[in-house]
Amino acid sequence: MTTATDHLSRTFSALADPTRRAILARLSAGEATVSELAGPLPMSLPAVSRHLKVLEQAGLITRGRTRQWRPCRLEGKPLEDVADWVAAYRRFWEGGFDRLDEHLRELRKGAEGA
Repeated sequence: MTTATDHLSRTFSALADPTRRAILARLSAGEATVSELAGPLPMSLPAVSRHLKVLEQAGLITRGRTRQWRPCRLEGKPLEDVADWVAAYRRFWEGGFDRLDEHLRELRKGAEGA
């Protein structure tokens, strides 16, 4: 397994949890503290901190330090890596749509000719 694959595995593992995806969605609007992130979530602050640790280990977020304030911020590179990985399969699903389109054209020709 390559390092890139290991990184993708950590990213996909982190993204597999709906709470972590909700945290990332919130951070896409800008920096937030742990308390701000925990506010709408139905769990304790320590549980939110554990989710943040997973996101941080996957490189999806970073945590800064400004005096007492420890803002979390979204990091785009791991998400870009996921998008690149998925894009490699785009030809596959677009090819399926192209084949379906061709099949429907053939069906229409047959129906018009009948």
